[in-house]
Amino acid sequence: MCTTCGCAEGNLYIEGDERNPHSAFRSAPFAPAARPALHISAVRTQDFSPAESAQGDLHYGHGEAGTHAPGMSQRRMVEIETDVLDKNNRLAARNRARFAARGQLVLNLVSSPGSGKTTLLTETLKRLHGTVPCAVIEGDQQTVNDAERIRATGTPAIQVNTGKGCHLDAQMIADAMQRLPLDDGGILFIENVGNLVCPASFDLGERHKVAVLSVTEGEDKPLKYPHMFAAASLMLLNKVDLLPYLNFDMEACLAAARAVNPGIEIILVSATTGEGMDAWLAWLEAQRCA
Repeated sequence: MCTTCGCAEGNLYIEGDERNPHSAFRSAPFAPAARPALHISAVRTQDFSPAESAQGDLHYGHGEAGTHAPGMSQRRMVEIETDVLDKNNRLAARNRARFAARGQLVLNLVSSPGSGKTTLLTETLKRLHGTVPCAVIEGDQQTVNDAERIRATGTPAIQVNTGKGCHLDAQMIADAMQRLPLDDGGILFIENVGNLVCPASFDLGERHKVAVLSVTEGEDKPLKYPHMFAAASLMLLNKVDLLPYLNFDMEACLAAARAVNPGIEIILVSATTGEGMDAWLAWLEAQRCA
């Protein structure tokens, strides 16, 4: 269970299992997994009140757990989160050791849905093709659409669908990497589920988190989702070719990102026009050689 949002394991499979006649998906990949009906006889509440501003705004993130779940104490939520993340972190450390032993650069690409992350990745892979060995792990709740887009570039890819889960975890990466060919010294791109909340808490064994933010999303995104931008080493500000048509405050966006993470690197890019792609590729090469 994700203690950030409470998502469950749901219908989890690696691409290919959706065609398995014994899979929970059967012939209807979007049908929920069968589960017994629950009868709720009572609801136990805990003594927890949100912080309230003078205007009546409510803030549920002020407790020890930094969040709220009905009927669960702050202490219990911290215990669950500690337990879940401890197990995940041990698996992530094992992944990281395996990647390091083979000199592989592993990047965790994170963003909200619609940031242009997959398009940016496909353009990156086209430019790296034939010079740097690459592979991709694609994370989504459903479909194999993005993995097919990646494979069309000639790059091997594995789709990991999380069902009701809102993020990839270290075990999913361990399972996928065994099915994915990648030469020593290559780059593994992990495109996480579109979500700026839960992926911030889950280490996958990557060397860096790379946050992709598009100019169509608003300049205050780093302030609204600070944990993700604080965890990222690099922010790619995407779709900058659209700036002439938008009311977007570039300086405010960059200031917001640096207020959350003073050490974050920022590159302005456009997968459509190619602007900033050379700087992005140079950053990748510097990380490969580091």
